[in-house]
Amino acid sequence: MTLLEQWRGSAYNENMTQEQYNQFWNHYFVIEKGFYESLLADNEVVTGTIPQLAEKYGIDKMVMVGILDGINDSLKQPNPIETMDETTELSLDYDKEKLYYNMVGAKAEWLYTLPQWDALLTPERRKELYKEQKSSTTIVKDKKIGRNDPCPCGSGKKYKYCCGRNK
Repeated sequence: MTLLEQWRGSAYNENMTQEQYNQFWNHYFVIEKGFYESLLADNEVVTGTIPQLAEKYGIDKMVMVGILDGINDSLKQPNPIETMDETTELSLDYDKEKLYYNMVGAKAEWLYTLPQWDALLTPERRKELYKEQKSSTTIVKDKKIGRNDPCPCGSGKKYKYCCGRNK
């Protein structure tokens, strides 16, 4: 079983009660917040194996696997998380705009509102990325065409006598 499978097995364990599930994720989110506070404050690209990264950030190795699972889509070069083991050299070279955008998409307000973002992205750019992410998940329904409305194809006929005709 790969490290990622082990992490997902424990994080999404179907045998947990709702209370255990909530406790697990609340604990994880606190650790995750601390991790991102450190990562965003550090201007250098962080690399290392899972044990090295876990030690650097003072977290459990399996929690580090969970964080890698979460950040991978925001990295400039994704890590091989599906096949990684404890000796795999990993990089946390993240794309700051992509990371912010993905945090908004994950509804991780405790992460995208961190004060460390002030040094990385302007408030205006964060606002733009926030709006971009929110509008990307908004479904816009086209206005229904009435039978007696002009046909949208531009023929000048009523819709019911043109494209709306049952064929």
